[in-house]
Amino acid sequence: MEKFAFIMHPLEAKRDIARKYPFVKFLPESWVEFGLKHKGPMLVSHVTGVRSATGAEAEGWFVGCPLTPKQMLSLPIDFVWEKIIGAGKLAAELGAGIVGLGAFTSVVGDGGITVANNLDIAVTSGNSYTVATAIEGALKAAEMMDIEPSKATAAVVGAAGSIGRTCAEIMSRQAAELILIDKNAERNEEVAEAIRQKAAGTVSTTTDVREGVGKADIVVAVSSAVHAIIEPSYIKRGAVVCDVARPRDVSVRVAQERDDVLVIEGGVVAVPGDAEFNFNFGFPPKTAYACMSETMMLALEGRYENYTLGRELTTSQVDEIKQIGDRHGFKLAGFRSFEKAVTDEQIERIRKKACA
Repeated sequence: MEKFAFIMHPLEAKRDIARKYPFVKFLPESWVEFGLKHKGPMLVSHVTGVRSATGAEAEGWFVGCPLTPKQMLSLPIDFVWEKIIGAGKLAAELGAGIVGLGAFTSVVGDGGITVANNLDIAVTSGNSYTVATAIEGALKAAEMMDIEPSKATAAVVGAAGSIGRTCAEIMSRQAAELILIDKNAERNEEVAEAIRQKAAGTVSTTTDVREGVGKADIVVAVSSAVHAIIEPSYIKRGAVVCDVARPRDVSVRVAQERDDVLVIEGGVVAVPGDAEFNFNFGFPPKTAYACMSETMMLALEGRYENYTLGRELTTSQVDEIKQIGDRHGFKLAGFRSFEKAVTDEQIERIRKKACA
């Protein structure tokens, strides 16, 4: 039996802590954040029933790091690292051979390198499989919306980051035009310069989210913003937006105000076997985030080694982890939008509305 763990944390203090402790919803947000700051790592749930197509089996644990994204970005980095490392040490005590870094625990600081250096078990951010499923999902959705990538304009929001850069490299193989969007203009241009030599079409940059998104037929959003940065008026009619970021980059108002665009959540994966997570993180049974899935598949593979860490991510890593996932039976689990399943019929209605 292979063993893994995955570190998660609340995206919003009251809402997410209330999933585990319902009484919290009656407390002021500031009280909950104060309590989190002074709480140690905790066991959230025991994961069972993960069984590979090869016959390998794994069990694991969800371990809680008691900080929100806002706290991780505002508190001293040494304090934040101490919290994440503490969660990793709890994972090791439970018997895990590898631990995955969820959401902002893979973003803050140096992308998991310091955490890995302070643990005796392997660490991965899950970003390789996150990219693989994001691109797969975006292209599949585009096909259903009658968008041909070789004739389309694509945009990557957060292109100067590790995930964004790799998404941009892969998208540049097919898009007629690629727009890289990032608030760091210098790094964004460095990415563009590196991609231009191999791109199938043109590559441009902008720091203006509204401008870049407004021109795109296909958008992959992977920024590390704490709040939504893509508003309803930004998105081109008939466009597909794959929002991989957590917290999400796309405002929830898009679901209310735009019935002519398709927004999907990247990285929703069907886990092989009869997986029981014993915790409600908003997904249907037996499905998980791509970053969680990368941790599971590496355990099933017996690859107890640091895999995706730091700010650098290569297309070869993305290709390899996709092959590992396919071998063990992990696959894209349809589409979800704002935590709800999206049916083929809904996509067809959006497509017709966009064409009207």
